[in-house]
Amino acid sequence: MRLARRILNASWSFGGGQGFTQPDFWTSDAPIWRQSWRPDHERIGEDFVSYVTNGIKANGVVFACMLARQLVFSEVRFAFQRSNDGRPGKLFGGPGLEILERPGRNQTTGELLARMEQDTTGAGNWIGTVRQTNGRRRVRRLRPDWCTILTGSPSDDPFDVDAEPIGLIYDPKPYRSTKAEPLLLSAEQYAHWSPIPDPLAQWRGMSWMTPVVREIMGDSAATDHKLAFFKRGAAPGLAISYDKELGLEDFKAYVKAFEAEHAGVTNAWKTLHIGHAANVTPLTADLKGLDFKNVMASAETRIAAASGVGAVVAQLSEGLQGSSLNAGNFAVARKRSETMLFRPLWRSASATLEGLIELPPEALRLTYDPGDVAFLREDAKDEAEIRKTDAETIDALVRSGWDPDSIKEFMATDGDYSVLEHMGLPSVQVQPSAPAPAE
Repeated sequence: MRLARRILNASWSFGGGQGFTQPDFWTSDAPIWRQSWRPDHERIGEDFVSYVTNGIKANGVVFACMLARQLVFSEVRFAFQRSNDGRPGKLFGGPGLEILERPGRNQTTGELLARMEQDTTGAGNWIGTVRQTNGRRRVRRLRPDWCTILTGSPSDDPFDVDAEPIGLIYDPKPYRSTKAEPLLLSAEQYAHWSPIPDPLAQWRGMSWMTPVVREIMGDSAATDHKLAFFKRGAAPGLAISYDKELGLEDFKAYVKAFEAEHAGVTNAWKTLHIGHAANVTPLTADLKGLDFKNVMASAETRIAAASGVGAVVAQLSEGLQGSSLNAGNFAVARKRSETMLFRPLWRSASATLEGLIELPPEALRLTYDPGDVAFLREDAKDEAEIRKTDAETIDALVRSGWDPDSIKEFMATDGDYSVLEHMGLPSVQVQPSAPAPAE
């Protein structure tokens, strides 16, 4: 604890502005979040809890996008990759992967990756460390808003060109009743994943929700408007004017009686009876007149675009109508998500988690194996065409005199020609000729 305080108070420490603690965690986002149509209800705060509570948990569009990302992202497996003359080679497993395959009690790789996706959606950062529990090494997720990254440099200036992260303070500040002490970790003891770097920070990441905060707030406000419309009778509102001689107490009594008889869905379409010289004027504004569907759809599209999966993959309204329903369009959207979202995420996540394990001597790096990800499988016809093309390639190489074992490695490395080894025989001599009969 003394060491932690000494580090935090040192001239080269850089706490909230560089780490994840308040009040500076969302400094760059504050001007956007402060804009709200209904500050008492719609305003989303500038912290991780608010991103989760008012974004992921309260907005269906955000949750649908996060779920689409999470379900695909968590399906991948990890593997070691050999080096082949400086190029990536075959994938292989080993005991070193056990901590990623069983990161916690009753947990699998999928649970680990799901947590990584949730934290990067809600905070732009995932932080994990390895702890020894009951004789087994486990991956422990550290909530990002309880972490502060420490920066050090030879000049004691956190913005020095030679500055680098030297450690992390983990402190569950919101729960002061806890007996847990703040934990100081060196840079080698934790892994930090920030797939979208924050342009205004050195090490911190940024949530994909940040650029579309106002869209999320607008979508939530539109949902509240729709709910209020149905709660107030599912019909155009009414403007009622009373005689000017009506006293205040009588006015309140009439309003209360009217609300009891006509407010709410259960009272919709009842005959309206008004007394005491009251005049009723119907208000013609309705959801159709507001072009409500298109207003919500435009927000959905922008939120889905920021998430990376798009409206088609996220199964939002804009992706489930018209030409978007075409199977070819879904295939294009799926391929785009694969190449521009999931594969880059898997690569960067593999590099991050590599810091929590020990690579075997023969391994070049930790990587991912997408073989079990159903989302990436091509249509049956496309798979058949691919297998046919691969078989023709193998047959041509064998006939040309290339070594069969090197051909296998060539196919496993997605076409690395440097692994091919020729047997030194012309194609007509690949099979040994029978010996000449004795005379």
